Amino acid sequence: MANSETKNLNKNTNKENAKDTPKGAPKNTPKKKPDGANMSNLWTRARDYLTSVYNELKKVHWPDRKALIAYTAVVLVSVALVSGLLWFLDAIMGFLLDLLFKAVA
Repeated sequence: MANSETKNLNKNTNKENAKDTPKGAPKNTPKKKPDGANMSNLWTRARDYLTSVYNELKKVHWPDRKALIAYTAVVLVSVALVSGLLWFLDAIMGFLLDLLFKAVA
């Protein structure tokens, strides 16, 4: 019972506050920042960001030369196989469309 009473009180106070403010007025006014503080804040945020990037890069597991060559080979072979498959499917589709156009024309 107490919850419904507090809900009703909140609704009433919201309606009363809405009547006090004019229709076109913004609900909250934005705060202006001082000009000098904005630029120093920008440099501080940029420095903090670059520091965190550097710290994250220290945590990365970088592969050794042998693993890097193996990974590169896997990627190049995969790209060659997929491009060959796409070329083969394109050639088949081109041949079938050529047959279709010759049959219709």
